[in-house]
Amino acid sequence: MAAALLVGAPGLARAQPGPSVPHGSAALHAFTENLPPLNYMEGGEAQGFSTELLRLMAAEAGLTLRIDVLPWQRSVQEAARQRHSVLYSLTRTPERETQYRWVGPISPRRILIYRLSQRTEAQPRSLQQLDGLRIGVARDSASAAYLLAAGLRPEVDLEFGLDDATNLRKLLAGRMDLIVMLDWAAAWHLRQLKLPYTTLTPVLPMDVDKSYWFGLPPDADPAVARKLQDALDRLKRDGRYDRLRQRYFS
Repeated sequence: MAAALLVGAPGLARAQPGPSVPHGSAALHAFTENLPPLNYMEGGEAQGFSTELLRLMAAEAGLTLRIDVLPWQRSVQEAARQRHSVLYSLTRTPERETQYRWVGPISPRRILIYRLSQRTEAQPRSLQQLDGLRIGVARDSASAAYLLAAGLRPEVDLEFGLDDATNLRKLLAGRMDLIVMLDWAAAWHLRQLKLPYTTLTPVLPMDVDKSYWFGLPPDADPAVARKLQDALDRLKRDGRYDRLRQRYFS
């Protein structure tokens, strides 16, 4: 995962609380990583869809909130040390089920293989039917490990890029045939280039059956988790969730 931008102490990027909440309300310490557009550091403050959503939830629930953006493993460790913590954006898996008190979901987690929409000839029906097409994937990512385990060959079927942004630029330049990317990330990186999401067309699903969640420690106060869940449910019912999503994914 991307390392945090350095703000203040080495390895630590700290953001100020979002919307004000009543004085003396319960406090939460949230930890996250740089994973745009869900969560990332920009201008010395935590940004992103999940970050803004959590701020709205905390304000709605009457909870004060502090957010730190750190490398992912450090965020996991720091959150585990504190009872009043929140870790995000966290993929909910059977292996993690008992490790957190879950609040969510934040959004579906859909990792897809994309082609340029204009490349209509690039339409493999499975990983075993690449027909000489090269897939770009972020180096050392979980997706890269999955593709290697599936038998794809480095520098033959796979081309490893530094990150999603690098791979997208290579795809646009015709240096790759396909790329692997989270749909949220694809929309965000295209927007940075002032290109519509329709620039890309998904050709194969790779990992589409999970969701992102907020994770509280298992010994967290159940009343706090309930307040956050109730707040999220209200945001979804009254349309604020959808309006926020449209700002990041359109």
